Amino acid sequence: MVTNTGNTDKNGNIVRNGYTQLNDKCRDTPIHANRHLRVICVGAGASGLHLIYKMKKDFTNFTLDVYEKNPDIGGTWYENRYPGCACDIPAHNYVYSFEPNPHWSANYASSVEIFNYFSNFADKYGLRKSIKTQHEVVGAAWIEERACWAVSIRRPDNSVFEQECDWLINGAGILNAWRWPAIPGIDKYKGQLLHSAAWDPTVDVTDRHVGLIGNGSSGIQILPKMQEQARHVTTFIREPAWISPTPGMDYRKYTDQEREEFILHPERLTKLRKASEQAIGEVFSVIFNESAAQKQLEAFIKDKMIEKINNQDLARLLIPKFAFGCRRITPGTQYLESLTKPNVTTVYGEIREITERGCVTADGKEHPTDVLICATGFDTTFRPRFPLRGRNDMNLAEEWALEPRSYLGLAASGYPNYFMYLGPNCPIANGPIIFSIELQTEYMLRFMNRWQKEDIRTFDAKREAVDDFMHQKDLFMERTVWTSDCLSWYKNPRDGRITAVWPGSTLHYMETLATPRYDDYSVEYNGRRFAYLGNGFSQTETTPGMDRTYYIRERDDGSSLFRNLMSKESMSEPMDVKSLGKQEKSLLEHK
Repeated sequence: MVTNTGNTDKNGNIVRNGYTQLNDKCRDTPIHANRHLRVICVGAGASGLHLIYKMKKDFTNFTLDVYEKNPDIGGTWYENRYPGCACDIPAHNYVYSFEPNPHWSANYASSVEIFNYFSNFADKYGLRKSIKTQHEVVGAAWIEERACWAVSIRRPDNSVFEQECDWLINGAGILNAWRWPAIPGIDKYKGQLLHSAAWDPTVDVTDRHVGLIGNGSSGIQILPKMQEQARHVTTFIREPAWISPTPGMDYRKYTDQEREEFILHPERLTKLRKASEQAIGEVFSVIFNESAAQKQLEAFIKDKMIEKINNQDLARLLIPKFAFGCRRITPGTQYLESLTKPNVTTVYGEIREITERGCVTADGKEHPTDVLICATGFDTTFRPRFPLRGRNDMNLAEEWALEPRSYLGLAASGYPNYFMYLGPNCPIANGPIIFSIELQTEYMLRFMNRWQKEDIRTFDAKREAVDDFMHQKDLFMERTVWTSDCLSWYKNPRDGRITAVWPGSTLHYMETLATPRYDDYSVEYNGRRFAYLGNGFSQTETTPGMDRTYYIRERDDGSSLFRNLMSKESMSEPMDVKSLGKQEKSLLEHK
């Protein structure tokens, strides 16, 4: 019997911990009974697809609607189809950790191949049922009274409808809002104007003079293709870039025999994946200012670039003065070689304006072109692409106008039951990005699992936790090459703070997220915090045929998962180099 201690509301209902207890009785359900969970995810790229896969695999009693603005899934790999578009990390490491692909044609896969990988993944696991394409999320607002999000979605016919959800997941990503360069006169240009992220596949540059603005990842990939196809290419470079593949992973195509071996002997593919992943991870050590590893690799890459450019004057312009790693490192297959071709002119410096005929540089010289390609990137401010209003009518885009401030790259204070993939200061340059997406999914689902099983109303990251994380991040970044004097989208252009990358390695991020710090969140319950204990029974006991003695075993063969797996006491054996093939060995020789 529940005893009324004297705290009642005007209707006589018991009041405890500040809330009214209607029908304050023990629930007749077993512990951890699932309440219905409604989830909306923005975007069906690598993040959204992984969320669907994991929820279908591990959750029951839920609805998940994924809204994708494009006609098909794939995110940035659906949108980016410019000539030469490819991933800038080895393809065998640009896969879900549990879903290898033995069919890659080369170690740096094209955008079409990557799109096909995600498309096939969606088909294999029946993920498309949860996705509505050509549906764009155009707004979301937190409704405090019902503890839910009201999400506005635009249909293909431009009509807008509203749908409520308990959790809102933003998987729109970073590279999904391309922008024209802020150069005066761009609207005056009379030639054919293109952006790398909105490529017109009907364009024919044969016998034409092409201008290329930008030498980030996209520009570096586009130039070799334009050099082969166009009569002449003028490439405008505002700042040089370090060009280097992952050590030991120069571009190469896989033979039919190699691909067949990957299919017939998956353990060999696993060894290759692990060896190249290790090589990628070890590059993280070069991000520390003036470290021996940083100096050694910078000198090595500099010598390689000088060798490929083979032109002293051009090398002086193209080899950066800033530290290796300050900007995103890209393999640049055939890029440096293209710069030395007779039909390529390199113009170094700022573009003052764009005229009807072409680009005018700082020295006042006009460079006429027939086609002008802007490989000038995306809006990487991390601000939501739609109005997102949290508690007290806060607008996240306005809050982050000066600086994006996240909690561990996936949450924002004042926006309950909301997570974002690849938010500010996530590990986008610290290792393979797909695995980071997997880590974030697992983290998010831990919270949704508790929400569903413990009758929790809201999780909201505490502002002081965000502040403390940002302080730790800033202290760490002082030691890194990311703060060097270079133009990089990793930085806040206002004050140079590093806003894009994680303060640590990918493994460091994994171990940070492995055990959520729930005390960094304000947690509200719908009623009594222990109401979920229910009728005293386990779900195992109330489900026919379940093993009620699963805890009995012959030996203690397990470890304390979140302690020993991440401590020196249980470090795995070193990799057996003798068992590796020629290519895998070459990767490890570059340590």
